[in-house]
Amino acid sequence: MQILVFVLMLSVLILVHEYGHFFMAKLFKMRVEEFGIGLPPRAKKLFTHQGTLFSLNWLPLGGFVKLFGEDAEDPTQISSPEAFFNKPIWQRAGVLMAGVIMNFVLGILAFGVVYTYLGIPTKTDKVFIVEVVKNTPAEAVGLKTESEIKKVSFENKELIFVGVDGFIEQIEPLKGKTVELSVLDKDGAERVVEIVPRVSPPEGEGALGVALSGIEMKMYPIWQRPFRGVVVGMQEAWAWGKEITVSLGTLLWGIVSGQGVPKDVSGPIGIYEISKQVYQVGWVAVLQFMAILSINLAILNIMPFPALDGGRIFFLGVEMVIGKKLKNRIESYVHTVGMVFLLGLMVLITVRDVIKLINP
Repeated sequence: MQILVFVLMLSVLILVHEYGHFFMAKLFKMRVEEFGIGLPPRAKKLFTHQGTLFSLNWLPLGGFVKLFGEDAEDPTQISSPEAFFNKPIWQRAGVLMAGVIMNFVLGILAFGVVYTYLGIPTKTDKVFIVEVVKNTPAEAVGLKTESEIKKVSFENKELIFVGVDGFIEQIEPLKGKTVELSVLDKDGAERVVEIVPRVSPPEGEGALGVALSGIEMKMYPIWQRPFRGVVVGMQEAWAWGKEITVSLGTLLWGIVSGQGVPKDVSGPIGIYEISKQVYQVGWVAVLQFMAILSINLAILNIMPFPALDGGRIFFLGVEMVIGKKLKNRIESYVHTVGMVFLLGLMVLITVRDVIKLINP
């Protein structure tokens, strides 16, 4: 079932991307020869609609769109007003950009569904426990995630605090001393625990051994949540987009500088291993993971690298600057070299992922 969910998730991402190309090509009255579900070899011709063959293919991963007019040396295509390369540059760029845009939209909508279900992240002055580190004072006294710290007392005096920063300021001078915390657990039960903040905690753990947040998942009226969820989804997509862009920049710099591929970069096997953990959490986590992958796919494809949509848009920019089309053969060679490089990089990362599985 995990493999099925993983394949289905990737297929949705790719099909949505390809549908973007298909929709925009049709909008600009370009001929689309085939819309394939899955990858060749072809298993069955499903139907033909408005000159486009819809097919089912044997490799059940994603799909593809075959545009008429990508071979500038074919006499039939050269003379056709429906050919891709006979359309204005802005229309061709629109077709290439559409797949990227669709992946961004899918990511935003998926995040929107997640937050509609979980609640809308809302900044508050409350203090919530979002993680309890093992072998810490917090674990020893039974503090739990999703609990709210309501009060802090020391020597029978309540210490007033506002928000996470205020709480940390009150705890800091009390290291090594016994403090009382009034905690409201997620089941609604309130209890008081005695805890001794550590004087010299390990780096990154804090005196108590908890991660804290002032963000509350607020359940607005049901009619508001989808709209608020999409807004939060846009913010989340933008944040992930920046993070992914930086990671890809680090990857490229590592290759160019000879430092190699960063350790945290994963290929299909590594992504599948992560998806197995996500699957065990539940469908909300799967949907959130799919949203992140969709943003990742959009960022990757917009990069101006040969064989990617961004690389093809780059050639359109060159065509606009020099005022004429490049020879189709030259562009094809460049894209082929780029594809070989990407496949080689993918093989390298996959081999490393396999080694990690064998020798964790």
